[in-house]
Amino acid sequence: MRKLALILSIVFILLTFVGAGYVLLSRGNANDGYAVVPMVSALACICYYRQKKGF
Repeated sequence: MRKLALILSIVFILLTFVGAGYVLLSRGNANDGYAVVPMVSALACICYYRQKKGF
């Protein structure tokens, strides 16, 4: 389960950068949620990973 959380966090981080790039390329006309929603999901996966790893 830890490995899945790590993989999902990496995927969500990549989606965050893609969403931020989309918002910047559209000159702010796109909704900011394209970058924020994957970021929140990545943070949740990272927190779960760290909790299970024992930091």
